[in-house]
Amino acid sequence: MATVVFPGSFDPFTLGHVDIAVRARQLFDTVIIAVAHNSQKAPLLDLGVRVELAQSAIGHVEGIEVAVVDGLLVDFCEARGAVAIVKGLRGGADYDVERPMALMNRSLTGIETVFITGDSALSHIASSLVRDVARHGGDVSAYVPPGVESAVLAALRVRK
Repeated sequence: MATVVFPGSFDPFTLGHVDIAVRARQLFDTVIIAVAHNSQKAPLLDLGVRVELAQSAIGHVEGIEVAVVDGLLVDFCEARGAVAIVKGLRGGADYDVERPMALMNRSLTGIETVFITGDSALSHIASSLVRDVARHGGDVSAYVPPGVESAVLAALRVRK
């Protein structure tokens, strides 16, 4: 049984993330969505909220689970018996960012990274853009699973 890890900060979880998780599940027996704290980012949504939103968005798909990754991703992968890391690519800029991380992860433990090209209809959706549009009063409901927009708006109200 092949398990893969789909890591990210998922701040917030978008329809692009759903697309990659579901398509990864078609290739592997189990997909673990690993919600992480990125030390280089200040998240809008608390870790627990990000986990709940991901679970709500993907809970209907058998073979996909959500977990928190604390520490090195490669250590998490080893502990969970993952055969690979899955990353979604929207375009060349994503590859330029993801390639060095994939090489470092392979250098550390030998784990490979599998890149899945995102659906072109969703390629413009990024968590950072969703946050920016919502921050300026735009409607983001077409870019996120149910419940995510209200969580983002609530977090933005708290920050004001």
